Amino acid sequence: MQALRVLIVGAALLAAGVLAASAAFGEARVKDVARVLGIRDNSLYGYGIVIGLNGTGDKSTSSPFTPQAIASMLQRLGIAVPVERLDGKNVAAVIVTAKLPPFAKPGSTVDVTVSSLGDSTTLQGGTLLLTPLQGPDGRVYALAQGPLSVGGAAASGGSGDTVQKNHPTVGRIPNGAVVEREVPNALDPTAVTLMLQRPDATTAVRLAEAVNGAGEGTLARAVDPSTVTVAVPANYQPRLMEFIARIESVKLNVDAPARVVINERTGTIIMGSQLRISTVAIAHGNLTIQVKEERQVSQPGPFAPQGAATVVVPRSNVSVKEEKSRLMVVTEGVSIGDIVQGLNALGVTPRDLISILQAIRAAGALMAELEIM
Repeated sequence: MQALRVLIVGAALLAAGVLAASAAFGEARVKDVARVLGIRDNSLYGYGIVIGLNGTGDKSTSSPFTPQAIASMLQRLGIAVPVERLDGKNVAAVIVTAKLPPFAKPGSTVDVTVSSLGDSTTLQGGTLLLTPLQGPDGRVYALAQGPLSVGGAAASGGSGDTVQKNHPTVGRIPNGAVVEREVPNALDPTAVTLMLQRPDATTAVRLAEAVNGAGEGTLARAVDPSTVTVAVPANYQPRLMEFIARIESVKLNVDAPARVVINERTGTIIMGSQLRISTVAIAHGNLTIQVKEERQVSQPGPFAPQGAATVVVPRSNVSVKEEKSRLMVVTEGVSIGDIVQGLNALGVTPRDLISILQAIRAAGALMAELEIM
């Protein structure tokens, strides 16, 4: 009994430690929960050609755009070759994508991702030819080129057996694109707008209060659950970046709705510390039905009448096993530690816990959002 009491006390202290850690993790910097409007990445893309493949490129019959791209490239180099004479087994058509950071200057480099567009089996060992990368406005902002780094491999034998590791038709080129044009970024020197990554009215109000309490006066105002505007003092307007840096380092307590995230494919369950449930009774039990069928051979005896034949007789065995159902009452207002401890007492598996949480939510007793991935 004494050992049981010690075990229960230890479990309670562990649950309290988890809750305390969750509360401590609620404090964050402004830059961790919000971004300045106008400072963001820009997506670039382009159509390119990867050469130097060892017979693993696109087939001209199923990827006709690859020979056309090769012919166009050779024509720009002063070489005229009929498209029907080109075989692209060592060449692959690809789509090149990149993220252009804010305020990237001409001459800086960014990483690029190269993805096969045709039926190439692998891009291993290939080199990307010079590829213009354009934005949604159609203007070229960077040029990509270089050897690919592919984290996968594929091989096949003569009998059709294949072995593949990871994904061999996508590769990366670190610092593979050179920025040629700067994206115009216009920041208002008189006001800074902060956009919350997860809109929440409570967090927006707390963010404004934290900025106002930083010692520069009442400058911030929560406009809506995702937007907070901050007026820039006159003495900081010539030093706007310094003012933004001071705002981003301000700390606040982040608030978020109670949420349960469930991944049914892997059986993963994540529950927030704000999770609460109403009084509910939970019963858990398993019913297993096993059907086993065998075929037995019936042979005639040594003095059987003429015409008796050997026959196959099916025999089926059906067994039903039902585990003892257990009922547990969870009282209103309990914490996540109490919920986990109670459900573990029922001996539930992660798969069972998913079904139980969904049933509690359907009964209206789960005070949290249920997000299924």
